[in-house]
Amino acid sequence: MRIRVSLFLIAIASLPALHADDWPQFRGPQRDGVSREKGLMQEWPAGGPKLRWTFDGAGLGYSGPAIVGDRLYLCGARGDEDFVFALDLKGDEPKELWARKIGPRFTWKGNQWNTGPNVSPTVEGGRVYALGGFGDLVCVDATDGQEQWRVNLPRDLGGEVNPIGGGAEEPTPLGWGYSHAPLVDGDRLICVPGGSKGLLAALDKKTGKLLWQSKDVAEQASYSSPMIAEIGGVRQIIQVTNSGIVGITIEDGRTLWLYRRDPAYDDVVIATPIVHKDHVFSTVGFQQGCDLIKLVTDGKKFDVEKVFSDRSVQNRDGGVILVGDHLYGHSENLGWFCREFITGKVAWSERNKLARGPVTCADGRLYCLAEKGEVVMLVEPSPDGWREKGKMKLPRESQRRLPSGGVWTHPVIANGRLYVRDQELLFCYEVRK
Repeated sequence: MRIRVSLFLIAIASLPALHADDWPQFRGPQRDGVSREKGLMQEWPAGGPKLRWTFDGAGLGYSGPAIVGDRLYLCGARGDEDFVFALDLKGDEPKELWARKIGPRFTWKGNQWNTGPNVSPTVEGGRVYALGGFGDLVCVDATDGQEQWRVNLPRDLGGEVNPIGGGAEEPTPLGWGYSHAPLVDGDRLICVPGGSKGLLAALDKKTGKLLWQSKDVAEQASYSSPMIAEIGGVRQIIQVTNSGIVGITIEDGRTLWLYRRDPAYDDVVIATPIVHKDHVFSTVGFQQGCDLIKLVTDGKKFDVEKVFSDRSVQNRDGGVILVGDHLYGHSENLGWFCREFITGKVAWSERNKLARGPVTCADGRLYCLAEKGEVVMLVEPSPDGWREKGKMKLPRESQRRLPSGGVWTHPVIANGRLYVRDQELLFCYEVRK
């Protein structure tokens, strides 16, 4: 009997482990929209995966969930105020543990698009960082929601958001509200206040004290989130603005390099850049286009080489995903597409299968969400063509979404579950094999 038990334990130990993964910030662990999780369904049954639960108390806004262990953190407007709150995921239904005020609910006169917070919370080291549309940045304890510190980006750091496309402009230009996701690197919290005092800022993540502000780049903030990358042995922050792309030192906020786009992006800059080795890709919708640059360095000085700048990819707000050597996402002029990252050669495009929307990747599958129609598709990323592996329609549609808004929140995959938000409605699906 002991021999049989031992053999059984050895056999179990030799099986490949299913790897669950947290989703602690916007676009996942590496901010690239790709989960490292394994053991997920490669095809869906008819009608899609099993709906585990629906939470209808998320409030208004486009913030996506951040998930660490058995807790989910989310931001939403309730009444006239923006909140960050935590849900316990251990049971069959989510249980709200705490809620903490961020600031007044973001909106403006004549607003038909977005109200409430746009930004997914960032969770690190037992703290949750949440940013409201008016620039209220708060740090709260992840366990009980007690406020640790707060900073207002316009008031305390001279912040401004580029108002191209409309939005709130009085007394400070805020456009459609702050929409970048702050990131943590070491002891620093990196945020993008924008304005004459500096595009980027580093705060002490424990106290909120200002460590530096990138005064050499005094541009207004875009809606794109910053990325951290190490290029040529130099760790740096990469940020896309309306004028182009910039690299900033993490230590003191000095400018490492600057790419000026000609012409500048003349509409809202939303998508997070894709950084791959020594290349950086950015894209903007509304017939603006895309840029791919290569960074060349001798270890001290950076030079920027333009690979291309054209209108071949026009992504609005759903982002693009790099899988292997190919980019995937939606472009206004192509529909859903696959193209080579370096050359820009289009492998395929598909206009008819699914409407425009955000995309996330996990375990060799793309999770594509239509911003209109509430449809989610599971697609195999392949340069050989659109390979649909499942389709479902969300069971309910928000009745509180503003008339010109869409389902813009990016899907999240964490610990074997898929999360999709439509304003006050948060859907959780079981997607493990």
